[in-house]
Amino acid sequence: MYEKKTHPLAPKKVFYKRLGRSFIAAAVFILFSLLLGVLGYHYICHLPWIDSLVNASMILGGMGEVDMVKNNSGKIFISFYALYSGVSFLSAFAVIIAPALHRLLHKFHLDEDK
Repeated sequence: MYEKKTHPLAPKKVFYKRLGRSFIAAAVFILFSLLLGVLGYHYICHLPWIDSLVNASMILGGMGEVDMVKNNSGKIFISFYALYSGVSFLSAFAVIIAPALHRLLHKFHLDEDK
């Protein structure tokens, strides 16, 4: 996907295209994760749609839940969704910064060879 260390630095147009693809991939993954949380809050925790969206957004963003859930199945869902959300948010961030980090390291490697 990326150029090898022996290849020259990719043009800015290619780099910006990579950044865009990475951002779109991360956004799709975050939207999928949000949808998963909204459906879980609605069907497992029995919250209205808007409250499900708020709670899923808050958990996914790392802020914590808004509404207290009373049923045990809902509490189990929330605990697993919170763990999933932490990993998914960090993974999406890694996907977004991967092209920039690769370009930076590749540029340092090219400067070192000269």
